[in-house]
Amino acid sequence: MSVLRITGNDNVAVALKGLNIDDVVEIDGQSLLIKDEIPSAHKVAIKLIRQGEDVVKYGFSIGRATQEIQPGKHVHTHNLKTNLEGVEEYVYEPKQYLNCPDSFATPNFKAFIRKNGCIGIRNEIWIVPTVGCINEVGHLILNEAKRRLKGSPYTSLLDGFNVMAHPFGCSQLGGDLEKTQKILSSIVKHPNAGGVLVLGLGCENNTLESFSEHLNGIDEERVRFLIAQEVDDEVNAGAAIICELVEKAYSDKREDVPLSSLVVGLKCGGSDGFSGITANPLLGAFSDLLICSGGSSVLTEVPEMFGAERLLMERAESEEVFQKIVKLINGFKEYFISHGQPVYENPSPGNKAGGITTLEEKSLGCVQKGGRAPVVDVLFYGDRVKKKGLNLLESPGNDLVSSTALGAAGCHMILFSTGRGTPFGTFVPTIKVSTNSDLYRRKERWIDFNAGSLLEGVAMEELLRDFLRKVIDIASGERTKSEENGFKQIAIWKDGVTL
Repeated sequence: MSVLRITGNDNVAVALKGLNIDDVVEIDGQSLLIKDEIPSAHKVAIKLIRQGEDVVKYGFSIGRATQEIQPGKHVHTHNLKTNLEGVEEYVYEPKQYLNCPDSFATPNFKAFIRKNGCIGIRNEIWIVPTVGCINEVGHLILNEAKRRLKGSPYTSLLDGFNVMAHPFGCSQLGGDLEKTQKILSSIVKHPNAGGVLVLGLGCENNTLESFSEHLNGIDEERVRFLIAQEVDDEVNAGAAIICELVEKAYSDKREDVPLSSLVVGLKCGGSDGFSGITANPLLGAFSDLLICSGGSSVLTEVPEMFGAERLLMERAESEEVFQKIVKLINGFKEYFISHGQPVYENPSPGNKAGGITTLEEKSLGCVQKGGRAPVVDVLFYGDRVKKKGLNLLESPGNDLVSSTALGAAGCHMILFSTGRGTPFGTFVPTIKVSTNSDLYRRKERWIDFNAGSLLEGVAMEELLRDFLRKVIDIASGERTKSEENGFKQIAIWKDGVTL
């Protein structure tokens, strides 16, 4: 098979490999003469598409033709344009798509049960700076602590150390500072940490007093504080605290917990024309399985819902949730407009090179990560998961910002699909899933799992079983590729005045 027509309503097909002029391919029992060079993962017209007519992929319009397109011709930015514009009005028209079986067996995994009953899939020691100018002191403290602990049995059962470096916390005002505090406080309280040192400088806007207002319910034995300006030797003082936290975390042991305890974030980056055919549907199938098991998943990247938002709105479990989705979508459009930027300045250059032409096309592929489950809640930036099931989270599409927001929302891990590849990992385990086998083979240091085998005859049910085993293994302690590389970055959404 050289091309794939995704639904019977589509007037384009996706090239599964590069096609040359005068190639003849079979589609739905008919021969199609290729009239352009068609790169792999790009679209080819399979019937005449007149100027102004909708181009249909996934069974939905992905824009309109800007000129007549003959069968066998390449469909991309030169002849296809988005239909999207402005803020829209929506009507609640609920639909039910997911029917969970009455009962089915799911495996347990091994995790750490924290004092408050939350579970963590890692037992790490973190330093969380309240302000960016103390980041490097955090690294000095960790290095000194590791020197003191060298050869100690205490470190043998720990999963790692990390400084949550960021550039903010000083010269921020109002809601902008509030965003920084909400994200950092959620990181401090994340159950993947066995111990946390909150490290302040002493003169920043993000004062320890105001920041502590966001830290209700912390385990005071596992969360410690240090203000560098208030001690003579901050490195030695900080290292002593880290050593104490390590000694306490050493007693933590993994125990069997049900799959229903797991919360996963759903994310994509560096998408290509296969994203909505392989990796994103796989993540959606896993999300449905997890939710049917009593677990939770979180879908974000709001600008990459534009054009497919109605598919999420019709799955709102109530009219109240529907109205929150409307606020999420239109609020983000107004955010673009308030900055004088076009709402639909997407896809990225890399997406276009990978075969994605319009935002509708990208969004229809992206939302498939959310499967078919009802939407139970909408979380705004810095909020934490409160309800079991599928949640939507306010965040831009930027990989670092949105992945950090997912972790801060309480996700134990991020399931990250990619068609072009990225080495990135955030502060929780980040499982990279390739959309095609070529990427999986070329970037073995980056990619944890290959969804490209769906294009090579492997059934979704079989691949889902394999992926479930991979997720269980990683939740139980197996390291992701980004963890092996030591990539654990965070980024905070900056939207306000800097003094």
